[in-house]
Amino acid sequence: MNAIAPPLPEYPSPKDSTVSQRIALCIEYDGHRFHGWQRQDNASSVQEHLEVSLARIEGKPVVCVAAGRTDAGVHAEAMLVHANVQQQRFERAPRAYIHGVNAHLPTGIVVLSVDAVAADFHARFHCTERQYRYQIWNRKTCSALHPWRHWWMPRPLNISAMQQAATYFVGKHDFNAVRASGCQAHSSVRTLHRLDVNEHGYGIHLHVRADAFLYHMVRNIAGCLVEVGLGRWDAEHITHILQQKTRQHAAVTAPAHGLYFTNACYPNFTSRELIEP
Repeated sequence: MNAIAPPLPEYPSPKDSTVSQRIALCIEYDGHRFHGWQRQDNASSVQEHLEVSLARIEGKPVVCVAAGRTDAGVHAEAMLVHANVQQQRFERAPRAYIHGVNAHLPTGIVVLSVDAVAADFHARFHCTERQYRYQIWNRKTCSALHPWRHWWMPRPLNISAMQQAATYFVGKHDFNAVRASGCQAHSSVRTLHRLDVNEHGYGIHLHVRADAFLYHMVRNIAGCLVEVGLGRWDAEHITHILQQKTRQHAAVTAPAHGLYFTNACYPNFTSRELIEP
């Protein structure tokens, strides 16, 4: 795991237990068990559980910062998180921050890897690209095995039309039409690097890559592509939606449980590359 970040700065002697070490943890979680990533006063969150588990190892409060703030119901396969821990303890037993933390985490959250990073590394602000996958179950009957892992769409979808429509989202655009009304981003301009629509048996997967995303942006894009797949819109209608720049011209927001955070990219590594075999 030497791909991570620049060389570490010089630290005082590890005998000093007050010296901290910033670490990067790659985590996986099942979103339907939690009310999103971010801590909340009256709901169970991934951030809260991870911070409590790390605090048990550290013996003091720990603050975790993630590459992305997923909503309630949204899953993650390789979310990157940074936190500060005691350098002496980490150097003595780094794997305790995988197995020890996992022992204290509830079902549905797993630390996949951990590594030391530079003191100024920031999981959110240093992330250059985020990747998501949206899953649709396209069959007349729903799935009895994993109903919370995709959006069930019983009517047939035209994959070719959805693939054509996806091309109109790619590039630098004002995505105001596909962001939630509660989005607090100052600008709605984003660069969408790639949007692929692939078929996997009864599953249709949308793979999305961008420098950053607006609130509900991926789920609203999924809703628009489904409208095209159902034949309600022509593929070219996506251009009209983007030009209008108003939310009411776009489709309904797709359910959260079909969305997966799949990768966080940094200048010299990605979160998926850090996953231990």
